[in-house]
Parts: sequence; C-alpha cells; structure tokens
Amino acid sequence: MASSPCGGGNFDCGLEIQTRSVEQTLIPLVSQITTLINHKDKLKKTEKTLRAIQRVGQAVSVAVGRFVAVGEAIAVENEDLKDEMGLACFEARRAGTAIAQLTDVSGLEQCDGDGRSTVFSDRTGMVKAARMLLSSVTKVLVLADCIVIKQIISSRNKVLVTLEQLERVSTFQEFVQIFSQFGNEMVEFAHLTGDRQNDLKDEKKRARMAAARAVLEKCTMMLLTASKTCLRHPDCESARINKEAVFQRMRLALEQVIEIVTDTRSGGEAKALPVSIYAGIKDFKVKVEGLRDSMYCVSCEAMAAQLEALVEKTEDFTDSAYTSHEQRETIIQLCQITRQETKQLINTWRHAQQLLKAKEATDEMELSILKTCQSVSDLRRELHKVAVGRATELLKLHSDHLVLQALKASGGDGNLEAVADYAGTLTEHKEQLVETCRLLCHISGTEPLEITCIHAEETFRVIGPQIISAAQTLALHPTSKIAKENLDVFCEAWESQLCDMAILLKEISDVFEGRRGDKKTYLSLPRPGKHSANLKTVKAAKLDAEEQTTIAKLGLELCLLTSDVDSEVERWDEQDHEIVRLGQIISSMAYSMYLFTRGEGLLKTTLDLFHQAEVLSDQGLQLCPILHSLSTQLLDEDRMLIISETEKLSTACQQLQVCAKTPVQGKSAIFQKVDSSIQNTKGILTVVVYLLPICNKLIRKCQSECSCLSSPQHWREKQLSTPVSEETLNGKSSNGFGVKSLEQHMANLTFLESK
Repeated sequence: MASSPCGGGNFDCGLEIQTRSVEQTLIPLVSQITTLINHKDKLKKTEKTLRAIQRVGQAVSVAVGRFVAVGEAIAVENEDLKDEMGLACFEARRAGTAIAQLTDVSGLEQCDGDGRSTVFSDRTGMVKAARMLLSSVTKVLVLADCIVIKQIISSRNKVLVTLEQLERVSTFQEFVQIFSQFGNEMVEFAHLTGDRQNDLKDEKKRARMAAARAVLEKCTMMLLTASKTCLRHPDCESARINKEAVFQRMRLALEQVIEIVTDTRSGGEAKALPVSIYAGIKDFKVKVEGLRDSMYCVSCEAMAAQLEALVEKTEDFTDSAYTSHEQRETIIQLCQITRQETKQLINTWRHAQQLLKAKEATDEMELSILKTCQSVSDLRRELHKVAVGRATELLKLHSDHLVLQALKASGGDGNLEAVADYAGTLTEHKEQLVETCRLLCHISGTEPLEITCIHAEETFRVIGPQIISAAQTLALHPTSKIAKENLDVFCEAWESQLCDMAILLKEISDVFEGRRGDKKTYLSLPRPGKHSANLKTVKAAKLDAEEQTTIAKLGLELCLLTSDVDSEVERWDEQDHEIVRLGQIISSMAYSMYLFTRGEGLLKTTLDLFHQAEVLSDQGLQLCPILHSLSTQLLDEDRMLIISETEKLSTACQQLQVCAKTPVQGKSAIFQKVDSSIQNTKGILTVVVYLLPICNKLIRKCQSECSCLSSPQHWREKQLSTPVSEETLNGKSSNGFGVKSLEQHMANLTFLESK
C-alpha cells in the first residue's frame, strides 16, 4: 500500500488485497457474478431458468445494499475516509441496481421484443456492471481494512508514549502506576497484531510479524525486571546498560510491526533479504534446466558468474573455525566438481549454438544438464548436512545450561572475576550460535524460514551481552533479589531461544526432506510392516541418466499439479475440513515423488517410490466415501457430478495401488513401473484439482443458500473489534504476550518495593 495507508490521494495505488479476510469476503460475490456472466448465449428461456437468474440478481442487489449500509456507517465514524468510502459505496449501490435491472427477466418468454435490456440482450452492460461492482466493493473492503491498520498504529503510538514515560521514572510508586497502564496497552497491541499476523496473505510478512511479536513478548518481561533493577540500583552502570538495550530492542520491534502492516519502511525502500545458498542453487538449477526449452534464455557468461557467486557464499562454511577439516575439504571438492560440470555444460552448449543452430538441447547437452544439476544438489546436501549437524551438536552441548548456572552462582557469590571468566565462555557460545544460525539461513529452504533464522541470529547476538550485564549487576549487588530475578529472566529468554532453534531445525529438515514444513500427520514413508506386502518381491533400483530425464519431465508435470492442489486448498475457509486435510496429504506425498524425479528428498530408490505410491492411493481411497457423503446433500445435477468424479478418483487410486503392488523384475520393467506410478499419480491429482473448487463451492452453497456477502456486519465486527476473552487473560491465547506472567509480575511489584 502507499506510505499513508489510510490517507487520501490516488487510492488505486493501495488497492492490493493483502489480507485473507478481504479476499474471502469477495469470493462469494465473485462466484455469483461469474454465474450471471457465464450463462450460455443461447440458453433456453424456460420459466425455471428465468426465475433462477432473477433470484440470483435480486440476491446480489440486496446483499450489496446491506453491505453498502455497513460501509456508509464506517464512513460516518471515520472522517478521513468519508469521501473515498462514500464514493465507493455509491458506485457499489449503482452497480447493484444495474445488475438487478439486467436480471429482471420476469415474463421475458412472453415479450421478447419489448426492447428491454437484460442479461440476455446486453451482455456488455452486464460485464460492465459486474466490473464496477467488484471494483467498488473491493475499495470498500480495503478502506475498511485501513481502519484496522489505523487501530494498530494508534495502539503502537500509545505503547511508545508509555514506554518513554517508563524510561524516565525515578520512583517505584510511579513505575508501578505507569507499568500497569503499559501492561494493558501491550495486551491490546498483542491481540491486534496477532489477528493481523494470522490474516496476512504473504508468508514473508507473517514470518516477520511473528519475529517482531516474539521480541515484544520476551522484552516485556525483560523491561519489567531491568527497570526494577535500575530503580533499586540507580548508580549501577551495568544495570543502566542492561535496561537501555531492552528499551531499544522494543522500539525496533514496534517499528518493524508498523513497517509490516503499512508495507513501508521508515528508511525508504524495503530491505531485501540476502540471497541464501539454497535460493541461489534453486535459481541456478532453474536456469540450467531451462536450457532444455531454449538455449538462448541466458548467456554462458551469466551462468558462469552465477555459479561463482554461489561458490563464494560457501566460504561462510569453509572459512568457519568450527567447520572440521574433512567437511571443509568435502565442500571445496564438491564446488570444484560443480565448476567442472558447469564448464562442460557451457562447452557443449556453445558447440550446439555454433554448429547445429538448434533451438533445443542435444543429447550431449541433456547429459551435461543432468550432471550439473546433480553436482549442485550434492553440494546443497553437504551444506545442509554440515549446518544441521553443527546446530544439533550445539543444542546438545547447551542442553544442560551449565554456563548460565555458573554465571548465576558466581553473581550470587559476588565473584566478579568468575563472572568475567564465564562471560567469556558465554560470548564464545553466542558467536557459535550466531554463526550457526547464519549457516542455517543459507540452507533453510523457504523465505519465511530464512526470516526466522535471521531473527534467531539477532536474538542470540543481543541476549548474550544482556545476560553478561545482568550477571555483572548481580555480582556488584549479590544480596539484591531484584538483580537475581533480572538475571533469571534473561537466562530464561536464552533457554527459550534454544528451544525455538530446535523447532526451527526440525522445520528446515522437513523442507529439505520434501515435507515442506507440513504439520499434518502422515508418513512420507510407510510404517514397517503396514505397507510392506511387496518388500521381498521388488528389488530397489536407481535410474540411469536417460531414464532419469524421461521421469524428470513427468515429475515436473506432477509438481505443477501439486502447486494447483495447494492453491485450491488455500481458497477453503474451512482449513480443517477432511477434504482439505486429505488433499494436502495427497499433494505432499506427490511432491515427495516429484523430488524423487530430481534425485532429492526422502525417496532414494524405486522401492521407496512404490511404497509412497501405495500409501498415496490409500489416502485417495479414503477421500472417496467423504465425497459420496457430500453428494447425498446435493441436488440431482451437482450430485451426479460429484459421483462421477468420485468414481474417476476411485478408479485412478485402484490402478495406482495395483501398479505399486505388482512385482516386476528387470531394469526395463522397473522403469516402466516407475513411469506408470507417476502417470497414475498425475491422474489422481488431476481429479483432486478438479474436485477441490467444486466441493468448496458446493459446501458454501449448502451453507449460505446462494446469499453472497450474507453478513457484512459480521465481517466488520470481526475486523474492527478486539475482544479480550477469559482464556486470553489466563495466558492461553497464542496471540498474547505472556499476559498471565505479566500480571503475576505486576502483582509482585508492591511486595518488591519494600525489599
């Protein structure tokens, strides 16, 4: 959106839909309008057809009227949006009236020549009215969404004002009073930003918001204890440094939240993430594989330069003091192999361009493409192994928290010399963790995970020195209970970040192994004994280069289908619906099969692939009775459609199951079985992709009975209110900043004041 998301000016620059709630509110209207526009030109004008068209048109008009009434009420309450909202509401009402007139086809079968413009005679007018309606309703929704952004900005401003007051307090009594207000304001900010985080469409923004909110959650407790320590020991330099670092970090996190919700940066242009090795390898492989379709899509020099940039980034691994000699040598060797394969590819590529003038890759080029892709995949696998291995070792090393315990004990004893020694050890551990987070960022696999790695790196970098300053304060004042409590809070934040790092490590491994961070419960490979009927009858085999090329093309088609499934699943309001769950599982399993065609992921041999195909077919067969159950709730035409597609799905699953279980011998037969397994899987996904939007539409239709935008008031209440439930106040809400523990600290303030 524009830099002033709620201001006037040219509104079109901010018309981008950034939240799921706005998108989902528009979907029913789009469905109804599409129904009206896409009628058959020579539709038979029966009484039933005319009544249906008129009913849909009237439903649209009435719903728009209700919707506009809400928009006009919002305009009255928000003076700065009044003109824009008023114009959008006027256009929406006019378009709704036009649609009602065009669909007023009562008695049309008796008076075809009366000269009236209708949906039948004025298709252009219908399309124009539909476009105006969609445009104006979208403007109303986006303007209403601006109010949510204004609420977050207003809440942040209140928090900042109180934060400045807290920083200047000089007495406990004043601190207790202001911190009580600050706590309430932070609770409100927590709910607003939590709702916004869940509503954002962009995964990167959600990850950045989660990181900023995590900082605010931890810093709220740190701010409390650090401020109390400063008040108790006003002349202590280490306590002052500790407190200032907390306030500074909170301000940066608050600013980041505003940057995300307004889609702007205070310093100007958005800061791009540094390109990770994973992203670089992915882009490099795309360009190499693109040579199959066009040998002129990229220059030889550009490809060579891109590879050198990749190799240069691996120096983060090879230059590290914590990388073993063997690991360093392996990485350097793999880089050299990749250079050689790329050089050979460029030579065959130039030869083909100069001599053959071919538009597509030659057989020799095809082999070079495969070898080059394999070499960079091997490099990525080794880098992943090094980074994950180091992270795992560090987590084990720090699991007993001996250094933190030693710092607490030394500080409590007033032993400044021992604190200094253990501070040096903690600093070394911090540097190891910071560097490991940087390496994990290189191989994380997705931009949201890269953002989480950067957040983890920054957290270790900041909390390490804060623990040391808190320990120094305790050593200077060993009998101070407040100083001890402050050190405990910072140590808990360190331990919490180690736990977060373990979760991050698991998610990175999921992505690498083809699970894409999917938290749904399923096995990528079957349990021993459950799907093992043909374990002894099928010999595992690896495909040669030529066979791999053929399968790779099939795999690419399979990958595109999984993307289509994921896109359709995203459109569902009910993400916990059984159809959605099974669709996600089938898509994830198919994606693992796609990774097999690239020589990546968990499926290493043809035997693994056949096991995966068998499990996938089982999941597809589980979907069939659910679809049959849905069909019983539908009218004749819709019911027959679902039944027909369910039969196709059942047939495709049975074919895949038979194929996966049939024992074969010989390389040629195994290759044919691989080909058939992927072809049958494509057939299953094709049916699933077709069924998902239909089922979504029919389920919505059953629930809403053709009423588009049936409850705009509900949308408004959901977006513009911030109820605080009892569960939230008890610390059970994931959107809160540890509200319960915050209140417990506040309850202890009066008692601590007397210490």
